[in-house]
Amino acid sequence: MAYIGRDTDKISNVEVLDNITFDGSSSYTLQKGGSNFTPSSANTLLVSINGVVQAGNFTVSGSTIDFGTAVAGTSTCDFILHYGIGLITTPSDGTVTTAKLADSSVSLAKLTATGTKDATTFLRGDNTFAEPGGGIENITTFMMTTNFTLSSGINHISTNWSTYGASLGSSVTESSGIFSFPQTGFYMVITNFALYRIQADSAYVGLRIDTTNNNSTYTNKTRTYTAVNDSADFHSNLHQEYIFDVTDIANDKLKVNYESELGSNIRLIGNSTVEQTTVKFIRLGDT
Repeated sequence: MAYIGRDTDKISNVEVLDNITFDGSSSYTLQKGGSNFTPSSANTLLVSINGVVQAGNFTVSGSTIDFGTAVAGTSTCDFILHYGIGLITTPSDGTVTTAKLADSSVSLAKLTATGTKDATTFLRGDNTFAEPGGGIENITTFMMTTNFTLSSGINHISTNWSTYGASLGSSVTESSGIFSFPQTGFYMVITNFALYRIQADSAYVGLRIDTTNNNSTYTNKTRTYTAVNDSADFHSNLHQEYIFDVTDIANDKLKVNYESELGSNIRLIGNSTVEQTTVKFIRLGDT
């Protein structure tokens, strides 16, 4: 025969209830483990006060026991026993302790944290879910697609850049040779110049990385030089690496310059399918 009665998830076989602290009132709230408790009837309760067992001289209504007369605040409740099946009602706010929760009893659905809750995220101290850090999050490669003839002096390379190859995460962007960042963080900037001398004439060529923190005034951060031999059809390379701490994406920018002793006879080699003259940006982590 099917069970008829209260939902089984609200039933508990109770033996010992919480002792009452008397304050001169006649009625008090019955509790077990700090939660209100409703006995099946007054006849199923055994209460001891000052060493005297009370039975049949009180009434119950819900979780309230009424002794019919004031119980002095100096009285002591020795124990309260309940025989049979009683009902534990919803605990009061702030009364459920960690010890009362079974292991693995709290599911993700019960958490108020914001963000995506799944197997790829973790709960941060600020009550948000986030993906674990520590890995490379952003990679963008720019390649010079066509040859670029150098002029004498220090000059900015403002044309012929195009993104190339595989990328990861939000991309660094470029406009007129100015590189902007999608988010703050530490970026490894790797530059490579593939140089080609058209005609004989010895000369030097330098590779420079300049940055700004106000989107206006640029400061030179790195420079590397190489000598270009006095012979036609001579090839050479320049390579640099620089870590840029981007703290403000609106104002922190970067550009690549060159410095050439001579003009017109030296080119940066561009290629649309093979990396030769390139700038790579790799975000290493948070600033």
